[in-house]
Amino acid sequence: MWWSTLVSAVGGLVVGVVVAVAVLMLRQKRAARLASQIKKAAQEEAERLKQAAEIAAKEEAMRIRQTAQEEAEKIRAELRNERRRLERKEDTLDQKADFLSRKERQIEQRMQEVKRKEEELKKRYQEVEELRAKQVEELQRVAKMSREEAREVLLSKLEKELEREASLLVARYTERARERAEDEARRILATTIQRVSVEHTQEGVVSTVDLPNEEMKGRIIGREGRNIRAFEKATGVDLIVDDTPGVVVVSCFDSIRREVARRALERLVADGRIHPARIEEVVEQTRKQLNEQMQKIGREASMELDIHGLHPRLVMLLGRLKFRTSYGQNVLQHSIEVAHLCGMLAAELGFEVKLAKRCGLLHDIGKAVDHEIEGAHPQIGADLAKRYQEKSVVCNAIAAHHGDVPPETPYAVIVQAADAISASRPGARRETLEKYIQRLERLESVASEFEGVRSAYAIQAGREVRVIIDPEKVSDEEALVLARNIANRIADELTFAGEIKVTVIRETRAVEYAR
Repeated sequence: MWWSTLVSAVGGLVVGVVVAVAVLMLRQKRAARLASQIKKAAQEEAERLKQAAEIAAKEEAMRIRQTAQEEAEKIRAELRNERRRLERKEDTLDQKADFLSRKERQIEQRMQEVKRKEEELKKRYQEVEELRAKQVEELQRVAKMSREEAREVLLSKLEKELEREASLLVARYTERARERAEDEARRILATTIQRVSVEHTQEGVVSTVDLPNEEMKGRIIGREGRNIRAFEKATGVDLIVDDTPGVVVVSCFDSIRREVARRALERLVADGRIHPARIEEVVEQTRKQLNEQMQKIGREASMELDIHGLHPRLVMLLGRLKFRTSYGQNVLQHSIEVAHLCGMLAAELGFEVKLAKRCGLLHDIGKAVDHEIEGAHPQIGADLAKRYQEKSVVCNAIAAHHGDVPPETPYAVIVQAADAISASRPGARRETLEKYIQRLERLESVASEFEGVRSAYAIQAGREVRVIIDPEKVSDEEALVLARNIANRIADELTFAGEIKVTVIRETRAVEYAR
């Protein structure tokens, strides 16, 4: 019984082993087939990646080659442009060389011409000397004069002829120089003057403040005058409260203090609260606001002229000039006008425009503090400019604009001319009637003192003097010399802005009556 069970167990085991072996062989075959498939797929992927890498490498090589070709073409184009530019420069240099050669030849020709003329003059001088000697001998023979007497007669005759020739030469060369100089000067000055037109305000040493009613005067004065005393102490002005209805007068020679007082009083009147503490508070606020406004005005003036880099203190002083007048002319407006004129004159003459404008704008900067510092405003202004690191050209232009120191650069001369133009324009400055009449009388008297002058008249507000001469005493040639002598004497003896034209008139009138 147990044998059969054992045989069955052994048989089952054998069958299981056979089945297991069969399954294992089947799995090995399947694994081998899968491995073969994976190996084949890997080989195909490797081949595909290899082909893709080769294509990418070829494309990169083509791109690099194309970029290199483009760079090379660009370099070749730049080289061609450089070659053409050098060729043009070479042509320009050749032209300049030809021009210089022509100039040298012209100079040589002119030098030869000068030498030839010198030789001719020497020959003529020798001929004149020979003729003079012959004339002396002839005079001695004919007139039976001594050598000294003949010499005096000859010299007198030659002196008259030389005076006449000198008058003709002076007239001719003066007219020629005048035509050139006056045309150019007239063109430059007319251009600059016509392009600048600035209105000027006239201010005095007092300001007025309107009051809403007469009761306000009592409030301004205060109990026993404490308010008005506090106001005058805080502002440094004189407050005049008189019988004039509805008006209070603020008086002070310092325009800044006067402006602070005027504005503070207007604020106090509008506010209605007037007592010493409030007065001090409002005055301090007004002074601060005015300082800020002056700083702003100075910046606007420099920006209008395109001038940069000014020290803040100089900008503040420019703003102070807004509230300063000279002969009724607002100093800041005058300074701006002078700066514009300086720029135009510098442009016409070929100098640096911005530097000329800077000199013109700052030329009267000393007037902003001339009440506080001793000395003339040109020197004060020059010291201020030097202190705040302005160039020496600017400092000299400021110091020399009234002739106190000699001008060291053309910019100082330009500022002098522009300042004279701005000050002498019609309507720019006030002049009392008495001084005006005295100036005209002095002009007429200077012109009348010359021999041969019948009468002299100052016209065009003293800008021209008409001189009537005696035609029997003064010739046409001598009239030209007389006009120049009168002009020179006026320039030496009188003080004036701008220029004065001297016109000498010589005429002969024939009068007859029909009866």
